[in-house]
Amino acid sequence: MSDDTTHFGFKQVRVEEKAKQVGKVFDSVASSYDVMNDLMSLGIHRLWKRVAIEYLAPRTGHKVLDLAGGTGDLSLLIRPRIGDSGKLVIGDINHAMLAVGRDRLIDKGASDVPVMRMDAQKLPFAENSLDRVIIGFGLRNVTDKDAALAEMRRVLKPGGRALVLEFSKPVFDPLAKIYDLYSFKLLPKIGKFVAKDEDSYRYLAESIRMHPDQHTLQSMMEQAGFDEVRHVNLTGGIVALHIGFVR
Repeated sequence: MSDDTTHFGFKQVRVEEKAKQVGKVFDSVASSYDVMNDLMSLGIHRLWKRVAIEYLAPRTGHKVLDLAGGTGDLSLLIRPRIGDSGKLVIGDINHAMLAVGRDRLIDKGASDVPVMRMDAQKLPFAENSLDRVIIGFGLRNVTDKDAALAEMRRVLKPGGRALVLEFSKPVFDPLAKIYDLYSFKLLPKIGKFVAKDEDSYRYLAESIRMHPDQHTLQSMMEQAGFDEVRHVNLTGGIVALHIGFVR
């Protein structure tokens, strides 16, 4: 891979084109994203997100960024934990996903949570200004993951923590084979039937395969300056939580 190209699924594209291509994917799937998440994970994504919030451990009064927060699932779990003295922001680069998230939050009575369009590689927050940052199923779509991790580290206060919830690499070979079959054969067909978009869900499957494995991502977080980085495998490594602290 040359310096001016990057992965878009299994394809090579110019760096400046990836964000545009990813944007098209999420413009297409935004309205059906939550239904597809249930179908893709058999509903288990809801449990993964609850476990993630336990490890994130937001507290009363905390300032929290839900990065790539999309349709607001994680924010709805965070909001009751930080109380009225806390501050929660949903950040996402995609307008369509933010619109879905904004409407959902309003419907669920959390209209005080602002949604902001932002690039994970250039966060609009001061250094040492946030207590928690979480990015759920979003890091694999970022062009420069090292830059995004460095930004998450930059904006966190001492005592803060970041959590990355992302699809990862199954740790058992039989599970990996079954998961590959599901991801590349069945998932795009489900996308075609439910979301009328086979290509976008093929990209989503490919993006999972191109994402760094558990140990590589842990090393990337350490290089970004996080302390005591560790990961926790969920559902046999299909998903992993990566937690980094700021001392």
